Amino acid sequence: MAERKKQSLLTGAGVLAIATVIVKLIGAVYKIPLTNLLTPEGYGYFTGAYAIYNPLYAISMAGLPVAVSKMVSQNVEFGRIKDAQRIFHVSRRLFFIVGLAGTTILMLIAYPYSVMVRSPMNFVSVMAVAPCVLFCCMMSSFRGYYEGLKNMTPTGVSQVIEAAVKLAFGLSATYVCFNHWLSTYRERAVDGAATVFGTEVKNEAEALAVMYPYAAAVAILGVTLGSMLGLLYLYIRYKRHGFGFTREEIVNSPSPESDKTIRKNLIRIAAPVALSSVVLNISNMIDDLTIRSRLAYAIESGSEIIKNMYGASLAASQTLDEGIHNYLYGTHGAVLNIKNLIPTITLTLGISAIPALTSAWAAKNKKEIKGTIETVLRVTMMIAMPAGLGIAAIPGPILEILYSSRQDMIPIAEPMLRVYGLGIFLFAATSPMTNMLQAVGRMDIPIKSIALGSCAKILLNYILIGNPNININGAPISTTVCYIIIFAVNLYYLLKMTGVKISFLSVYLKPFISAALCGIVAFASNWLISEKLMIDSRLVGIVAIGLGGITYVVTLLLLKGVAKDDVEMLPKGEKIAKVLAKFGLLG
Repeated sequence: MAERKKQSLLTGAGVLAIATVIVKLIGAVYKIPLTNLLTPEGYGYFTGAYAIYNPLYAISMAGLPVAVSKMVSQNVEFGRIKDAQRIFHVSRRLFFIVGLAGTTILMLIAYPYSVMVRSPMNFVSVMAVAPCVLFCCMMSSFRGYYEGLKNMTPTGVSQVIEAAVKLAFGLSATYVCFNHWLSTYRERAVDGAATVFGTEVKNEAEALAVMYPYAAAVAILGVTLGSMLGLLYLYIRYKRHGFGFTREEIVNSPSPESDKTIRKNLIRIAAPVALSSVVLNISNMIDDLTIRSRLAYAIESGSEIIKNMYGASLAASQTLDEGIHNYLYGTHGAVLNIKNLIPTITLTLGISAIPALTSAWAAKNKKEIKGTIETVLRVTMMIAMPAGLGIAAIPGPILEILYSSRQDMIPIAEPMLRVYGLGIFLFAATSPMTNMLQAVGRMDIPIKSIALGSCAKILLNYILIGNPNININGAPISTTVCYIIIFAVNLYYLLKMTGVKISFLSVYLKPFISAALCGIVAFASNWLISEKLMIDSRLVGIVAIGLGGITYVVTLLLLKGVAKDDVEMLPKGEKIAKVLAKFGLLG
């Protein structure tokens, strides 16, 4: 039996980060054309399905793998190899039950929830995504096991498979079905009147409104198929490579604990971890409910104000009055695709930190504890700050690049994206800090901070979004305030519990100065080139992003804001580190 493959914190994070970048690129190729095909109104159905799916998904992809990873890591640290193997077997059985229950619950509440958010046809997409809960729960036992062994490759590969299948099937099937339905309608329509999915319509705009929920459901089926094949890959890998321990390690390991004891420990660790994710996602579900209900209220109470604000966009998209709600909600969903990119990447740092920090905490290695926490926070800021301030500086050109065929929604999306850009470093740091708190046994703190932030978010949603003059623009404001609270509470307790004193200069100040210059250069170059040369806005945006990126890297190196370990996680990192050290550019 081959010896297991172990990866360092940053190497493991690097593997997951590369996989995440690939997944996000595939996701962009998937979601951006999907938004362009369905329009923001149709994309609203796609986004709406995720709002109810995510709380159950959070259990399988946050709480469960963390519990397995932590228990496996602890047992391997003390040579209890048979326990690690037993944990895997027990978790598979337990997670199957949890996943089956989650899928059943989602199917049962699909229609009542869709009615509650004033979008009854959303239930079609919810039903299509429901089986994902079962498949993702089953994947969690495999992913958590390998992550506990500090091998992030299986997780990364399975994520890429999920995304690739989602793209290949979801987008192509949606395109074929949607265009088939549209051409069939046009062939059968008499003066615009026809029957579409059993509904009588008078014109093409009404026909499209009927097709959107079904087209979104077809797209979601790609997500379900992707999760099923991701699970199949992990199962085949396990069958081919086994547990990843040598025979000598297994023979010398003491007898494992009973299934009952392991099951209790899994639930004991998973419950608070899952609860923190569930609290966040249930708050997001309530957030989604308040956004949609307050947006509907704003439209009903101030329809003339809304039409005056977005009249040109609504006319260009041929959105009917009854579709304004989904159109604005879908536009917000398109903005979230950009806002969520960086936090998804930095999430990998937290996942990699769990086994590393768990081992250091168990061994009471204060130097390694400090090094892990400081590295995770510093690299998070190095990634999130330039991305966030760059997005805030030039939101319009970024939207032009990504949604060029949906010019109607860009004026609505631009102010929302600017606000989200300013808060990206907060969003990006939350998950890694949550994972590190979980690794040192304080699963309760993220629950409390998330609950506190969510209360503020829901209150602000009610006040801001219900105001017709603010409407959907209140969503990014309330979200940012929520994460300010979560960030502050988590950071305070993480440092207090571990006794770590981080370097404010290297973790925050140097990345911020470099990122601020990045944003200034991006904004200035975009303004100068577009004003003076009248070049296509998409090309200008690409140039501005490039110049901003170069400014950031050069400034960060000149300020010695990059550590040797940060560089060594890159491909050919050791050679690059030697060159930078030779010129005195490493901190």
